[in-house]
Amino acid sequence: MEACMDFMNWLDLDMSVKLLMHLKDQSDLARVSSVSRSWRDFVIANGLFKQLCLRMFPQLSKVTHVMELNNCGAKEPVEVGSSHSMEWESLARDHRVYATLARVCTSFRVQDCISEAISASSTDNYPKETIDNTLLPADIVSQRAYWSSKGQSNPAVPETLTYKLVSEFCVITEIYIHPFKAYFQRGSPIYSAKAVRFRMGHPKSPNDFGSHLLGDSLPSADDTFIWTYTSPEFAMAQDSCLQKFRLPEPVLCIGGILQIELLGRVQTQEIDGLFYICISHVHVVGRCLSPAFVVENIQPSGTFVLKKDMRCKFHTQQSSPDNEAQEISDDQLQSRFRYLRNYLRNLNVIEIDEYESGEEEDVVEIEEYESGEEEYESGEEEDVEIEEYGSGEEEDEAEEEYLL
Repeated sequence: MEACMDFMNWLDLDMSVKLLMHLKDQSDLARVSSVSRSWRDFVIANGLFKQLCLRMFPQLSKVTHVMELNNCGAKEPVEVGSSHSMEWESLARDHRVYATLARVCTSFRVQDCISEAISASSTDNYPKETIDNTLLPADIVSQRAYWSSKGQSNPAVPETLTYKLVSEFCVITEIYIHPFKAYFQRGSPIYSAKAVRFRMGHPKSPNDFGSHLLGDSLPSADDTFIWTYTSPEFAMAQDSCLQKFRLPEPVLCIGGILQIELLGRVQTQEIDGLFYICISHVHVVGRCLSPAFVVENIQPSGTFVLKKDMRCKFHTQQSSPDNEAQEISDDQLQSRFRYLRNYLRNLNVIEIDEYESGEEEDVVEIEEYESGEEEYESGEEEDVEIEEYGSGEEEDEAEEEYLL
C-alpha cells in the first residue's frame, strides 16, 4: 500500500491560507477542519472561519471580542497556564463562535423582521395616516390604511420611514414596499417615490427612540442613529403592487434599526397641487439570529461584543412545518391585534380593550365608541364584537401563506 501524503505539508503557510480562502461555503470549510487534527489546527490557528464571516458580513469588523455564554454566564478564558495556551484558547473560542455564526446565517428560517414603527420624517394627517398603517398585515389592509407624507412644492424633497427590527442581530435580504393608490381621488393616482434606498444601524443611545410618540418626528435621523450600512438606490415603479427590492448581498444589521429613504416625488394631489408620497405596506425579509447570538456594549464608534449563547439548541430553528406555522401564528397574532387596534381607533369608530397575552381566552371585545351623543348616526346603538382569534389549523395555514 502506498503511503498517504498530506499535500499541505509541501506548501508554505501563505499558499495554504490562500488556497483555503477560496472556499466560500461554510460547509466546505467545516469539512476541511474535520479531515484531520492537523488540518483542524490549521483552520483554527489562521482564523479561517472568522475571515469567512468577515467576507460575508464586513460589519463584523467592529467586533472587539467574542464570548460564549453557558449556564453560569459568560465563559471567559482561565488566567492560568502559559501565554501560548491562553492564546490558543482564544483562537479556539473564535473558531467555535464564527463557525456557528457562518452556519446559522444561512440555516435559520426566513421571517418578517420588522417589530414596530419608530417614526416618519413627516405625516400629513396624524394619526389617521400614521406610519403604523404600513405594518398592517397585507390581507387586512384597507383602501384607506396608509402612511402619507406632508405635501411639498419641490418634488426632490425626500422622506424617511424608520423601523425597529425584531432583534439587534438580523440578516436582511429583501424589502417589499407597496405604494398607495388613492381610489377615492379622481383618476386613482399612485403616490410612489422615484427611488428608494435603505440604511441599517443602531441608536446612539438606548433612550433615543424609546419614549417619543409616533406622530412626532425624531430631531434628526443622523443625530439619533449611527448607520453602518447604506444600500444603492433602487428605482421604484409608479405601480400599486408589492414591489420587491433585493439587496446585492445579505446584510448583517447590528443594532436593529432599519430606515427606508424615499427619494423623489412623482405625483401631485389635484386639490392643492403639492407632491406627496404614500405607502400602504412595508415588509422586511431576513433571518433573526437571536437568542443564539447577542450583541452588547454597542459604542458610538460601532464596536461591540459578540456573544454566543451555548444554551441554545441551534437545530430547533429548523422546525417542522406544523410547529413553524404555530410559532408564526403566535408572533403575528400580537402584531395583527396591535395594528388593527390602532387603525380602528384612527377611524374614530370603536374603542378596543387591551389585549393581554397571559389570559387563557384570546377573546377581544370591541365596545361601541362613545362620542357623547346618545344616538350613533342613524339613532340606533350598535354593539361591535370581534370573534375569538382561532389558533386552529386554518389560521396557521393562513399565516404561513402570508409569510411565504
